[in-house]
Amino acid sequence: MFTSANATLDASHVVGWDHQFDVVVVGYGGAGASAAIAAHDAGANVAIFDLASAPGGSTALSSAELYLGGGTRVQQACGYHDTPQAMYDYLMASNGPQADSAKIRAYCDGSVDHFNWLVELGVPFKDSEYQQRAMMALSDDCLLYTGNEKSHPFNQLAPPAPRGHNLQVKGDNGGPLFIGTLAAAIAARGIAQFFDSRALRLVIDHSGDAKRVVGVVFRIDMQEVFVRAERGVVLCAGGFVMNQTMVEQYAPDLLRCTVPVGNPGDTGSGIAMGVAAGGVAINMHEGFVSLPFYPPASTTFGIFINDKCQRFINEDAYHGRVGSALLRQPGERIYLLLNIDDYGDYETRSYLGAPVAGTGECVVELACELQLDSHLLQQCIELYNHGVARGEDRQFHKHSDWLKMLDWPLVALDCTPGRGVHMPYFTLGGLKTAVDGAVLDGSEQPIAGLFAAGRTACGVPRRGDGYCSGISIGDASFSGRVAGRAAANIQ
Repeated sequence: MFTSANATLDASHVVGWDHQFDVVVVGYGGAGASAAIAAHDAGANVAIFDLASAPGGSTALSSAELYLGGGTRVQQACGYHDTPQAMYDYLMASNGPQADSAKIRAYCDGSVDHFNWLVELGVPFKDSEYQQRAMMALSDDCLLYTGNEKSHPFNQLAPPAPRGHNLQVKGDNGGPLFIGTLAAAIAARGIAQFFDSRALRLVIDHSGDAKRVVGVVFRIDMQEVFVRAERGVVLCAGGFVMNQTMVEQYAPDLLRCTVPVGNPGDTGSGIAMGVAAGGVAINMHEGFVSLPFYPPASTTFGIFINDKCQRFINEDAYHGRVGSALLRQPGERIYLLLNIDDYGDYETRSYLGAPVAGTGECVVELACELQLDSHLLQQCIELYNHGVARGEDRQFHKHSDWLKMLDWPLVALDCTPGRGVHMPYFTLGGLKTAVDGAVLDGSEQPIAGLFAAGRTACGVPRRGDGYCSGISIGDASFSGRVAGRAAANIQ
């Protein structure tokens, strides 16, 4: 993973600097763009570099929902009284033992201000709610539930509120609009932009009492270009989902999924540069996994079972939580059992791509097609239906709104990884950083002059089973803004 190609360069070996800026930002996605804007507005002379030929990063490929709360303008307009504490309690619970309480507290307390900052930059949000159960709003409506806020156990731990903020644009087109808005703000500020620029290594000055990052070596037009950073370098080069060697080493379970989500630059290069400078990579085993079984929302009435005919999740959970639970199942097969009516328009509306594994007019017929034990299958269905008749799900506490008897005939979708089902994924590990984005070494001390944000850092989202849509773009833009401001304020 961390090869000599990512070794640092001692500043004494730099014959001359080709460019000099106060703050150098590596990566031009949502995190990098936010860092550059914040650093400039804090009074720094800033340059932003990217290996691609245009702005975007993985942010441009996303729907650009932003997970924001605590009482944003849109939440208030839609009648929700969310608080920073409720948001904090939810994110602490959903990130489990890996949660960084200080980062989550800063993110929640600063969420409304961050929303307002984005609005001031020109990011458009409509004061309306998308009320359907969906992975994203396909209208230009803004507010929707994008996590597990309403499902067990989280609905018992924090007051639910929708925090997914979709940009005012129809369809899955938020990413280009978001990046385009930030890029326009960068251009309006006259921030220097360099494209087709591959970051090779950090330059470190060892002449003082403590080492300090003072620049970056880039490859531009087949030449090594030396760029000095008087105040700080901010690494915003994405995660490592496109580096199969790294994924095999750190998060091999993710390779059971089908589609890595990211841009070609998500190779872990920023993480490697930070580690070479003395930083520490953490949480590298974790990743987001989607099982996009809705829409249509009616599929939520079904039940997921493994090849022991056992349920393993409350099906009203967010698709990422279901996907993570699916990867942890023993055995070789996973099925989603549905009433024929609830299967409905699955073939024309779903992103899941799971093939029909079997249908049956009775339990024996379906068990035979699925090669399952008919007695165990019957027990599973009867136990579930018995709870539905009482209006409760004692096993997994699926909300009563999504309880419905499983009546014959039934259809089974094959959701087994590797058998046709669509399962996107990306990584959640990165450099350990302080709340202000400073990269920390093995002794928890900040490395002078070095900051990281977005997926290059290990930020607010830490677990696939607690992930919520919008938290990556929200965290990336927030952490980039914080890191850029911190780097600019170093004198």
